[in-house]
Amino acid sequence: MDHKGSTDEESRIGGGDGVKDLPGEKPEEKPLPTSNYHPPQGRRTSWLDTLRHYEAVMDKKVGVEARAVERKRPEDRDPNYTIWHNQAVMFLLWMSSTLNLACFATGFLGTTLGLDLRTSLTVIITATFLGSAVPGWCATFGPSTGLRQISISRYSLGWWPSKVAAILNVIGQIGWSSVGSITSGLALAAVSDGAIHLEIGVVLSIAISFVVSIIGLKAVFAYDKFAGLVMAFVFVTMYIEAIPAVQQYPQPSPSTFVMGAAKTASTLKLFSVIYGSSVSWASVVADYYVEYPPSTSKPKIWVLTTLGLALPTCFAMSLGAVVSSGLSSHPTWSAAYTTGGIGFLIQAIIYPTGLAKFLLVLLAFSGIATNSISFYSASLSIQQVSRHLAAMPRFIWTVCLLIAVVLLSLVGRDKLLVFLQNFLGLLGCWVTSFVAVMVMEHYVFRHGFRSRNCEEYDLEAWDTRQKMPVGIGGGLGFGAGIVGGILGMSSTWYTGVVARLIAGGGGDNGLHGDIGFEMAFLCAVVVFVPVRWVERRVMRR
Repeated sequence: MDHKGSTDEESRIGGGDGVKDLPGEKPEEKPLPTSNYHPPQGRRTSWLDTLRHYEAVMDKKVGVEARAVERKRPEDRDPNYTIWHNQAVMFLLWMSSTLNLACFATGFLGTTLGLDLRTSLTVIITATFLGSAVPGWCATFGPSTGLRQISISRYSLGWWPSKVAAILNVIGQIGWSSVGSITSGLALAAVSDGAIHLEIGVVLSIAISFVVSIIGLKAVFAYDKFAGLVMAFVFVTMYIEAIPAVQQYPQPSPSTFVMGAAKTASTLKLFSVIYGSSVSWASVVADYYVEYPPSTSKPKIWVLTTLGLALPTCFAMSLGAVVSSGLSSHPTWSAAYTTGGIGFLIQAIIYPTGLAKFLLVLLAFSGIATNSISFYSASLSIQQVSRHLAAMPRFIWTVCLLIAVVLLSLVGRDKLLVFLQNFLGLLGCWVTSFVAVMVMEHYVFRHGFRSRNCEEYDLEAWDTRQKMPVGIGGGLGFGAGIVGGILGMSSTWYTGVVARLIAGGGGDNGLHGDIGFEMAFLCAVVVFVPVRWVERRVMRR
């Protein structure tokens, strides 16, 4: 392909030539795959041409979104998204993605960290709503811009730093898929009384998620529109069975819980993990709003998205906290959890056994909603790293993600809670830095308080490097936020120097408070605002 003297990154995603658009003109449509795609004359058909041809054929037949990474202009959007049941997907999509075994298992962390039930529930509710409000805000950019979340970040982070965010997003989505797959595998193993090994259950869950995500956005919406309602029935049934069983036994003695400085450290750690669980959606949320019309009410988007994330998450995690608080008083529960994990514990809680197995079958599919979202958004993020990666059909990247998730799930299958503690804390740090830069850019430099539909954003230039911010302010602010997060984080493999100052119960061998996301936000804002101000004055973009 002739690059016409430009760098690779000056090209449009999907095969453009990198020439800047003239003011007032619509960008030229690029020769992306169509159902009759043929390579340019003068060269032989390559293996990439063949793949793109098959992608185009699948797009025509089942809608695999061969051009998913492109901006959705208002005239290209599906008018059916104005219908009420498609608007309700703003809530149902996230309900399906959070009302699952992974959130249930995360609720166990309070007991693991030595916190009493009241403290655990308070942290779960507070941290969940705080974390969910952030992706709720990010979601409002989807209908206004017609862009995916990583593409939107180019206007604040800059062209090059946004590619780093895309890579981190891919890693994060692989981690989320692994968590969902492990919990689904645990459920299937319990249903079969161990006949289906955990490894087989993990692979089955990933395979189904792969099929849903590879078809595209419509398949994700179709599945998640109803999956959450089924999971709501499952969790209500679990509440009905579990709460009376916990109440009939005495609660653990207060002496068994951490106190003083150790309690502060444990509370901060739990808050960080729960917040990270909810805020992590901020790096992908706009991916699922590009079909909605620009006139869609922003308050409605924020409310439905925030509640769609917060309410189901609180519901599932609170049940996990209640059940884990009763483990020490229920020898049968404790034995089932110790020997078989989450799946066998649920089987011990629910009576009769037939109902327990039925619910476990449904719970085994609870991770599919999360996984399909992760696969879909991760494949889009890969395509936004460079033009060469964008030229590769999205289904190829989905296959690569499938392999990565299988490997990571098999490695981490026996250490779910440790995996959750470390992974969710890391997610909270980098996503908070990512959002902090976007917030400052929008409200400080692009007059977000008085601009309702992103008038300050040149949306036609979304894929033109010369018209995007250079990325000095965004890159330094984003990087400073990540560094600050690392300094304030506390994990099983690393404790930052700031986190070490919040210790209890034994200094280096005791608990440490995790203030990673707070440090990430503070450092990102302090560095970004002045550097970006200078960058705009010097670079004029």
